[in-house]
Amino acid sequence: MSDIEPILRAAREWRDAPMALATVISTWGSAPRPRGSHMLVHADGRLEGSVSGGCIEGEVLALAGEVIAGAPAQRRIYGVSNDMAWEVGLPCGGEIEVLVQPVGARGFAPALFDAIEAGREDGRAVAVATDLDSGRSWAAESDADAPFLNLYAPPRRLFIIGAVQIAQALAAIAQTIDILPVVIDPRARFLTAERFPGVTLDDRWPDEAIAAWKPDAASAVVTLSHDPKIDDPALIAALAAPTGYVAALGSRRSHEKRRERLAAEGLDAATIDRIEGPAGVDIGAMGAAEIALSVAAGLVKALARPKR
Repeated sequence: MSDIEPILRAAREWRDAPMALATVISTWGSAPRPRGSHMLVHADGRLEGSVSGGCIEGEVLALAGEVIAGAPAQRRIYGVSNDMAWEVGLPCGGEIEVLVQPVGARGFAPALFDAIEAGREDGRAVAVATDLDSGRSWAAESDADAPFLNLYAPPRRLFIIGAVQIAQALAAIAQTIDILPVVIDPRARFLTAERFPGVTLDDRWPDEAIAAWKPDAASAVVTLSHDPKIDDPALIAALAAPTGYVAALGSRRSHEKRRERLAAEGLDAATIDRIEGPAGVDIGAMGAAEIALSVAAGLVKALARPKR
């Protein structure tokens, strides 16, 4: 679930209030939101998340009000008309089935939000099974006998090497798309909380930092410093791990020189080929923000999760 973080934040903030959780459990055609998408509804009508991109939120909100008032969990199938689909940017209509369950012991227990959050912090996927007839959910060890299973994968991570201006824009973009950024730079004068508010900062040398963070297939390492003493050790460390996306900023000419340096360090051609250089998608970017956008597009494409 790439959009679970706002749901978790709202669940923490509204913890003592009656709530209902709406979940997309099936889709047909051009459904506006994927299976597993959530909308959390507070008793006072506040909501977080989306099950339809705006098409049927009003109807689901009313249904959530009934569940909060004591009605049992409800299932509904909603058609998305062609006119509605056009409004939310779809080529044609479709259908979605939504389950609305109370947040509590007879539905989605608050402890499940805690379990999902703990899994994200520990880098673990958490599975939650739901009985679609009773509306009760529980933590699942496997998908055996689970009528509906939602898998909450740990967040994707982005290790940015070099606390430069592009890194500021890239870290901000990553946060908006549920990718956790870590900025790594041994140069303390660049690596400050004022320049990177709310971002994890690491002032170790990049090879040491990358080895400690242990990037996996859901991780990206992008070098931005333009200083081989900083970038090259980070790339070597990233290539020694199962890093999902490894990229380096710079021109094609500078990348050829980088390849030569890494080969001299003992890396073979196939390993070096894992580096995307220049980093990102070629969109004719100009300026730090647009370059960051192109890099973000490249890593999103590389780290895209298979659809359930």
